[in-house]
Amino acid sequence: MPRIDDFPWTESEIVDLAGRFPTPFHLYHEQGIREQVRGLNKAFSWCPGFRNHFAVKATPNPYIMKILMEEGCGADCSSSTELVLCQKMGLPGDQVMFTSNNTPLKEYAIAKKMGAIVNIDDFTHVEFLEKELGLPELMSFRYNPGPGRTGNVLIGDPKEAKFGFTMNQLLEGYKACKAKGVKRFGLHTMVVSNCIKVEELLETARMLFTLVATIKEQTGVAIEMVNLGGGIGIPYKPDEKRIDVAAVGAGVHGLYKELIEAKGLGPVRVVMECGRYITGPVGWLVTRVTHRKSTYKNYVGVDACMANLMRPGMYDAYHHITIHRDANPPKGLPSRESDLPDNSKDYILKPGSNVFDVVGGLCENNDKFAVNRPLDPAPLPGDVAVIHDSGAHGHSMGFNYNGKPRSAEYLYRPDGSVLKIRRAETIDDLFSTLDFPGAQAFGEGPVASIVAKARTWLRSDTAKVVLPLSLAAAFLIAQRRR
Repeated sequence: MPRIDDFPWTESEIVDLAGRFPTPFHLYHEQGIREQVRGLNKAFSWCPGFRNHFAVKATPNPYIMKILMEEGCGADCSSSTELVLCQKMGLPGDQVMFTSNNTPLKEYAIAKKMGAIVNIDDFTHVEFLEKELGLPELMSFRYNPGPGRTGNVLIGDPKEAKFGFTMNQLLEGYKACKAKGVKRFGLHTMVVSNCIKVEELLETARMLFTLVATIKEQTGVAIEMVNLGGGIGIPYKPDEKRIDVAAVGAGVHGLYKELIEAKGLGPVRVVMECGRYITGPVGWLVTRVTHRKSTYKNYVGVDACMANLMRPGMYDAYHHITIHRDANPPKGLPSRESDLPDNSKDYILKPGSNVFDVVGGLCENNDKFAVNRPLDPAPLPGDVAVIHDSGAHGHSMGFNYNGKPRSAEYLYRPDGSVLKIRRAETIDDLFSTLDFPGAQAFGEGPVASIVAKARTWLRSDTAKVVLPLSLAAAFLIAQRRR
């Protein structure tokens, strides 16, 4: 897994990339993605049929999906949009897990039509699905252990979480589905997120494998698939150790032999839904320093903002930041030589330290990528700032507050070429769902309203078809009358 000390580009190379492509942008390393998947697959090679169903919400891009499909991944989807992305990329339905919550019928219908594995989050949805669509061939339930396990800041305390079945609901759900004629069953949970402790991940496997026996004893249902969830974490801080994924695989294998094979409950197919572990450490947000400010603290402004990476502002999450000096910065930035105001009397931190808040330009005080962060060298306008480990839940959690268009995404290929895999949004994109002529005529009387509606219709897809045909017909009629 790449770390700060094996960043794949030299200083001059990353500065060159920031000069070639307008900042900010997200950059992914193709070979790194493939190596992450291969390491996970190797760790679970003992399990026939093992598959990592990549959590599409982490990095929902068709190019990323194509790479993952080539490496044997399936998909874990949480919405109809993610399901349609998988459809468009040709991923077979039986390689797609649909794990949603508070799910509308139309999303269930898409999942069932494409043959996805439906992972139910709510006991009442069994009856709802049976009535509206019929139950799928394979039923999987999401278990919430409540006070039996602890979560973390990302996933929450299980007993406070909105996800999953209680133990009693789980058993009743399997009994009900068995009585309704369902023949195949799965079991799933997700109680930790970004976990870098092997023992905590093994505790999840132990819990689920033990449940397989309990379900068999109390309901007669044989579980054929156990989804351990995702949760394998990455070291966001330079001094954190990367998780030994081989130890995770070996530990799960040991528990499988003890709790499944020894009790005659096999074979049970083990799957996972890791997203962050796959793309998180091999993606970076590349931005450029735009301003410096000195008040009660020292601030560094960059051209990215929370709309490009929400995690620090939303979770107070740490992302490492490195500064790369650009000897030939672009024009239109403040002078590097300009002195900043002397804030020594008002400064609330230790004087003389290169400690900064790294901020974006949103009109929100939590639009910060770092707080009280030592940075060396001290950033100057035009320098390139790289925000590390943003390859998962980065671009995908973007938004358009303050009318900020979301940035482009690029893929660094094994041959050294760089491919644009998503263009940056434009202001026209943000305005494309609005009706400006209608708004301008709004409240100005019936004539203005009719004119505005006519203008809107003239820009519609219908008009693009009807008008040329009407003009052609009028021309033919005029020719015949001559």
